[in-house]
Amino acid sequence: MDRVDDIQLFLRVLDQGSISAAARSLDLSVAVASQRLKRLERELGVRLLHRTTRRLHPTPEGQELAERGRALVEDLEALTSGLRQGGTEVAGMLRVTASASFGRQYLSPLLAEFMALHPRVTLSLNLTDEVVDLVSAGFDLAIRIGQLEDSRLVARRLTDNIRLLCASPEYLRRHGTPRTPAELAGHDCLLLVGRQGRQDVWRLRDAGGDEIAVRVRGRFESNFGEALRDAAVAGLGIALHSTWHVHEDLCAGRLVRVMPQFGNDDGGIHAVMPQRRLVPPRVRAFVDFLLERLGREPPWEREPVCADGQVNA
Repeated sequence: MDRVDDIQLFLRVLDQGSISAAARSLDLSVAVASQRLKRLERELGVRLLHRTTRRLHPTPEGQELAERGRALVEDLEALTSGLRQGGTEVAGMLRVTASASFGRQYLSPLLAEFMALHPRVTLSLNLTDEVVDLVSAGFDLAIRIGQLEDSRLVARRLTDNIRLLCASPEYLRRHGTPRTPAELAGHDCLLLVGRQGRQDVWRLRDAGGDEIAVRVRGRFESNFGEALRDAAVAGLGIALHSTWHVHEDLCAGRLVRVMPQFGNDDGGIHAVMPQRRLVPPRVRAFVDFLLERLGREPPWEREPVCADGQVNA
């Protein structure tokens, strides 16, 4: 088990950013931790770490060990924990990442309840709109919205991600309300700029399920959904937004639906995990918890009058 323990120490160094921090977290002296890392490098015959002015970083060989070794260590932890506890104990560190807006609105309010149900779980939540590599970054789980691209991940669909057109009442009073997708080309539209560039082709589906693609333009774009929502509320244009993101604004009348007969199911909201033979009980428990709280009736669909926007349209 010495080599597995040394790999675990190496992973902790990457997570903590320094040997001293990793040593403290494992109740080791810095000297012992340094000796064990040197032993691991000597046994493998490669250098695993290089130092910059602020932080330790993995070499290419260290990166490979991190990606493959983390799954090995976690599988072994899950196996030994399962043997000791019959596979029923939910415990240990759970590392979760999610989009900033969705995480703040819908995950954060649920965490106290989950942690009360499982008092032996320690939870680390990372909110970012960057798509991080779960394996190399050491996350157990990500909540991702839209189309999934990484085939190395295992996904469980939590709920739908319905997108709709919306604008402020003031914008529609000044510019008129489009009646067909083609008319969107004559309006100011608020554009999301993501990893695939400017999303200026909006794909909508009519009531019969047929897709209609229309190229749009506008004076405002952003890589952050909150900024686009704020711009829509301020009357800068028409937005294509997820229902969960603008539900409260629709209910309050700050936004209204535009062409409610057209929408878009953008791939769903998923819990995604690294592929592994043994999923830790803490991960299974968290996914099951999210399915219970979000899957059957998401919070943004519990007020149907507000959710469908017909009162405000």
